[in-house]
Amino acid sequence: MTTVATDNLGADLQLIERIAARDAGAIATLYDRHSRTLYGLILRILQDRSESEEVLQEVFLVAWTRVETYERELGSPIAWLVRIARNRAIDRLRANQTRRRAVDGAVAAGSVDSPEGAAIRAERRRVVARALGRLPPEQRELIETAYFKGLSQSELAALFQLPLGTVKTRIRSGMKTLRNALQSLA
Repeated sequence: MTTVATDNLGADLQLIERIAARDAGAIATLYDRHSRTLYGLILRILQDRSESEEVLQEVFLVAWTRVETYERELGSPIAWLVRIARNRAIDRLRANQTRRRAVDGAVAAGSVDSPEGAAIRAERRRVVARALGRLPPEQRELIETAYFKGLSQSELAALFQLPLGTVKTRIRSGMKTLRNALQSLA
């Protein structure tokens, strides 16, 4: 390893230690050192400047709130930040695609609006609302947030400060309960 690379690694490792000690100046310095590189990666994935800026902020929020997840033996701090940035950008891209498909489907389904169609949709909404009301609050909240905000399971885990496995289990259980409830009401 070259002297410059060794110096950069050492400086980044010191910043990680300072962040772990809750030194806000360290996260600002880490941002100054690596934000351009990370922004370029995120922008390349998302192809949208505004979305990329938001994801970049999320990356450094994760670095601040979850610094304890950094493991030196798995790579350098910049490699850790790149993994976070890539995963967040891909999660955002998938959420955006899911949201677009849902909107496109809703527009296509709502194209022909007859009184009978409106009545059927209203009844379906009531049935779904009843089924959702029967779910435990921790499942319902995750499912509603995922649906209405288009968040991925990773984003939900970060938002609700839950392990990803817990989020997946609650959503899977809630969706199974919903499916059973809706089949019995149909």
